[in-house]
Amino acid sequence: MTDNRAATEPNDLGRYFVERANAGDVAGLVALYEPDAVLAFPPGRLATGHAEIREVYEQFVAAAPVLSPGRQHPALVAGDLALTAATLTNGDVTVEIARRQPDGSWLWAADQPALAR
Repeated sequence: MTDNRAATEPNDLGRYFVERANAGDVAGLVALYEPDAVLAFPPGRLATGHAEIREVYEQFVAAAPVLSPGRQHPALVAGDLALTAATLTNGDVTVEIARRQPDGSWLWAADQPALAR
């Protein structure tokens, strides 16, 4: 079952990501991104747009990862853009750019899930 709850705050996206990944919900993961978003994952690869992002997450959830939320940092919001970041339990730092949509919800436009340790 696909989870399509809309993010009403930028940091909802990170929480929804963990929930949907743990549920194996590829469609729900893709729904967190704008249609032309860019995802830098796995490291060294760029996936652009929903079709390529879906391919990445199909492989990702096939490995049946169990994710924990780590520590979400406060979102830095400037108008309709937000910089979101989290420190994962393995020490990796994620950084994303979210954009407020016309309906007031938020979607990621760019996602760098393993920036640094």
